[in-house]
Amino acid sequence: MSESAPESVPPAPESDPAAPAPPAVPRTPTGDAGVDARLARLADADHLPTDGHLGVYEDVHRGLRDALDALDARPDHPAPAPR
Repeated sequence: MSESAPESVPPAPESDPAAPAPPAVPRTPTGDAGVDARLARLADADHLPTDGHLGVYEDVHRGLRDALDALDARPDHPAPAPR
C-alpha cells in the first residue's frame, strides 16, 4: 500500500461576533420590476465597508425617485389633486 498525502482541509472561517453583519431585512417584492431591482441593490451595501454604503443608498434613492417621477408623467395615472 502506498502512503498518500492527507487531503488539505481549508480552515474553518473565524467567527467574530463583534464583526458587522448584514441586517437581513426582508425585502417584499412590489410587483414593479424596476422598483424591485432598486430595492435588491440595497443588498450590495451588505458587502461594502461603511464608507461605501452612501453610494449605494444614493443610487437606490435616485432610481426610486425616477420611478415615482415616471408615474407622474404617465397619462393613465394622473397626479392626485392637491388638498
